[in-house]
Amino acid sequence: MRQYLLAVQLDESERDAPADEVRAMLARTGKVTDEMKAAGSWVFVGGLEHSDVSTVVRPVGGTTTITDGPFAETKEQLGGFWVIQVEDLDQALAWAEKCALACGQPIEVRPFGDPSLP
Repeated sequence: MRQYLLAVQLDESERDAPADEVRAMLARTGKVTDEMKAAGSWVFVGGLEHSDVSTVVRPVGGTTTITDGPFAETKEQLGGFWVIQVEDLDQALAWAEKCALACGQPIEVRPFGDPSLP
């Protein structure tokens, strides 16, 4: 079994959806999460606030600097994610398709590093 991150890519330049659309999306994504749990694939899920409320801590010459705002200056940001555990990439992609349809956003599928490597 391998763990994968299913990352929701959110275009923050678009206006926020109306509350009723957000509730409908949360109901759809909740159903997908329930399916993952029933299948034994679910590990963790989380939604994130917009990147403008983030703080970045950067290492600089043996110390750190702290700045407000996103790490990357781009309109596409990480909006939320699922962590799943499945047999292979094909299974991860099948879950990603369900997630993309449920939330209406692109999903980036990324495997976690191999824990057996040094």
